Amino acid sequence: MHMTQRDGALDLLKWLALLCMVLDHLRYVGYSVDILYVPGRLAFPWFCLAMAANLARARAVTTDGQWRYLGWLLLFSAISEMPYRMYIPHPDTLNVLPTLALGLLVARGWQDRTLPARLLAAGALLLAALFPERLMFGFFGVLLPLAMLLVIKRPWYFSLLPGLVCLAANQWTVLYSSARFGNSAAIFGIATCLIAPLLGLLLLRYARGVQPPPMRRWAYGLYPLHFLLLLLVRQITA
Repeated sequence: MHMTQRDGALDLLKWLALLCMVLDHLRYVGYSVDILYVPGRLAFPWFCLAMAANLARARAVTTDGQWRYLGWLLLFSAISEMPYRMYIPHPDTLNVLPTLALGLLVARGWQDRTLPARLLAAGALLLAALFPERLMFGFFGVLLPLAMLLVIKRPWYFSLLPGLVCLAANQWTVLYSSARFGNSAAIFGIATCLIAPLLGLLLLRYARGVQPPPMRRWAYGLYPLHFLLLLLVRQITA
């Protein structure tokens, strides 16, 4: 057991990412709330940034700890798939956790120069390249944790790199086409993708004094649970 002090800003980032994810998924409850697409663009990059922050401060974290991290992601990937498919209409990808799991392997492979870590990272990249259509946020979504890791300790303007990767992960061609026709959700969605890493980095650097409830391993269960709760809401309000 390690007794390092919790990073309140990191816990806050995770809670805000969770809130943005729930807001995004409220679009499928049954009401016309397309504008919630905009805050929803913050969720995935902030989860990737939280992963990068854990890796960056925990060069320190043991290899066993990283395997446990991967194990929890894979376990809840499997647990979450059915609730995800029950709630999201006609999903054409897996839930988001497999993307995060592959992203963890890629970022860890960059950080850890051992042969096994590099081989796992190469395998994750190959899977992402071969099956991008099956992954939520596709190939670029798998690259986003690494992009966050590369800039997490650099000046703020380096955040443009993960901002561009985030935009690519969010089907920027579709967003761009919609924005050209004046769709406000698409216009603000593009802007949000570009600035999401910067907003997250600023929060990590300047919100260290806050102490929200710590988000521990039990929080993995919130992912499948929120799908079931929103499905219940949809059934009640139908």
